Amino acid sequence: MSQYIAPIRDMQFVLKELAGLEQVSQLPGCEEATPDLVDAVLEEAAKFAEGVLSPLNVPGDQEGARWHDKQVTMPKGFKEAYQQFVENGWSALACEPEFGGQGLPKVVNACVTEMWKSANHAFSLCPLLTTGAIEALVLAGSDELKSTYLEKMVSGVWTGTMNLTEPGAGSDLAAVRTKAEPQGDGTYKIFGQKIFITYGEHDMADNIVHLVLARTPTAPEGVKGISLFVVPKFMVNADGSLGDRNDAYCVSIEHKLGIHASPTAVMAYGDHGGAIGYLVGQENRGLEYMFIMMNAARYGVGLEGVADGERAYQRAVTYAKDRIQGTDIGVRGGGKVAIINHPDVRRMLMSMRSQVEATRALAYVVGAAHDAAVHHADPEVKKQNQAFVDLMIPVVKGWSTEVGVEVATTGVQVHGGMGFIEETGAAQHLRDVRISTIYEGTTGIQANDLIGRKMAREGGATIKAVIAMMRQLDAELAKQPGQHFVAIRARFTAGIDELEKAATWIVENYAKDVRATSVGAVPFLWLFGIVAGGWQMARAALVAQAKIDGGDADPFYPAKIITARFFADHQMSRAAGLASTVMNGAAGALALEESMF
Repeated sequence: MSQYIAPIRDMQFVLKELAGLEQVSQLPGCEEATPDLVDAVLEEAAKFAEGVLSPLNVPGDQEGARWHDKQVTMPKGFKEAYQQFVENGWSALACEPEFGGQGLPKVVNACVTEMWKSANHAFSLCPLLTTGAIEALVLAGSDELKSTYLEKMVSGVWTGTMNLTEPGAGSDLAAVRTKAEPQGDGTYKIFGQKIFITYGEHDMADNIVHLVLARTPTAPEGVKGISLFVVPKFMVNADGSLGDRNDAYCVSIEHKLGIHASPTAVMAYGDHGGAIGYLVGQENRGLEYMFIMMNAARYGVGLEGVADGERAYQRAVTYAKDRIQGTDIGVRGGGKVAIINHPDVRRMLMSMRSQVEATRALAYVVGAAHDAAVHHADPEVKKQNQAFVDLMIPVVKGWSTEVGVEVATTGVQVHGGMGFIEETGAAQHLRDVRISTIYEGTTGIQANDLIGRKMAREGGATIKAVIAMMRQLDAELAKQPGQHFVAIRARFTAGIDELEKAATWIVENYAKDVRATSVGAVPFLWLFGIVAGGWQMARAALVAQAKIDGGDADPFYPAKIITARFFADHQMSRAAGLASTVMNGAAGALALEESMF
């Protein structure tokens, strides 16, 4: 069974040529992210991902996290790996230096995060949730909460969680009923139950800091009445040492399709008198603060689609090179060949490769824009980049994860019948990535956010600006001779036209008929993702051709052009059909009465 190899070459290319690492390193606060330092970080991260996390992936999946007497025991090797993770400083990579972080840009952290997720998806979820909790406390926590919790969380000695949903509530956070009763001394007692809490209980860290949504007695109904509270597993003494056990317990963990080594907890608060909690920010603004965590998590979950797709692709390529079956098509009497020689297998592998590269490129470009939105000295530039990030987060999360599922499914197909057998490892990637389209808001929720909050609310201003940037590339593509660039340009131009047409239709019709436009939300997200991915692949092809024209003989560059050509022919060609579905799909979807189903 093959082990994970970090795709450092493609990561470096995307970082430097598409995401603009040089420009990112010139932002205030990002000066240390020089190319040499970033290369060193990627190389060390690759060693940890390949040598420590990847070997634990399959055994961890087979053993799984185990619950007993309100405690969770992680699979063999996970606790030791996490301690090494903390000691090496990986938890602090992109965190604020004020709290012990290294302050590296988000786009650099995205590369490292992708490695963790490819090597061991289940393990990677623990630092993902901790990072989100850190961001929420940095932006909304009191000085006292920051001084008590952030240094330990940034170092990774303590981990964090996000407690949103409850039994029967699902994604409807207005239905949250967990109670927070003020005690008159600045603390609250928390009573209620939360479900689907990733790493809500485990044995890898000394303390777990839960961020919990709850309602105070005077809170209004609905989402406007939700507050956010810090509820630690262990109370923290004035000197920073751990005190008494808080009344916050894991009463069970879920038995899941995949990510078996990641404990998904049912958390009970207040069964023994009340869990002590501390208000984050102001009462009734909890959902606002929680969305800080959710946006960080949504980007991270989008990287899961990239990462699981990459791992599924690597496994499929290894198998296709090793598996001897059939003669080469069109050759009579020839010997048996590896299945990578068969045209349909080539098509599947190129589909996997091209989609992974496109999602990676888009995710890193959005990560770099986030760095500019946070660090740039010009307020107008910050504003423009933030608008771009806000628009693209649902696409990175929704499209990348859907692609990850598609790529992992194709990986099983490349293996044929053996792909359905657990021993090959192909099935695990599909089982693991399947949750990513559901985590932190399903694809439908991402798509509704995209067409509603991010497009219709502002009259499509930001997506029009993005489409204008896409069209600027057309003139550059037109200068390139050769069949590959002719094909790339033809598909890309047509894709932009279809995207613009569908986006205009949504903006014009959203207020008139929100149900009809919502039917097309997910197809539109797919359309936007494909065209945005094609945009980055076309940019990559132009950079690659410039390198070739400059005399660089690295085979990476012609491979990049061919991969971009494949994406244009096999993915961008879907744009017209998706646009048609966006604009015409409502009638058939909404016509049947409920009783007819």
